[in-house]
Amino acid sequence: MFRILIVYYSRGGNTRKMAELIARGIKNERVEAEVRDVKDVSADYLLGFDAVVVGSPTYYGSMAADIKKLFDESVAFHGKLDGKIGAAFSSSRQIGGGNETTILDILNAMLIHSMVVQSDWQGDHYGPVAIGFPDAAAQAKCVRAGARLSRLVKRLAGGA
Repeated sequence: MFRILIVYYSRGGNTRKMAELIARGIKNERVEAEVRDVKDVSADYLLGFDAVVVGSPTYYGSMAADIKKLFDESVAFHGKLDGKIGAAFSSSRQIGGGNETTILDILNAMLIHSMVVQSDWQGDHYGPVAIGFPDAAAQAKCVRAGARLSRLVKRLAGGA
């Protein structure tokens, strides 16, 4: 069975809620999803999954320090994430609060690992975003992102 890890950092619960919604979309496609707080994930843990999704609230236009630390530690496994699928999501306090720059920073780290990243031509092109608690539109985009990611994992792994 295909396995997707969703790693997040969340102080207020908004990013955690997004992670749970992405997991719902993944599970709807009959793919295994594991949701973990970044404090419970080591860099080597990323290696055991077909795809890794990372979510962070926006801090000064970028990812939370705990997420950055995970990527910094992942340098020890450089080359071992090659070909795995990566995706990102973010929450912020306000429109223009840095969601896209946060996602792009996460995706840049994934691309340095030679991970495969899929955009979405509908809606949030780089990954799902929320302003505060995910509203109905953000919730739907999270579920959609999880489902699309699952289908990509199956397609690239030859299972669909």
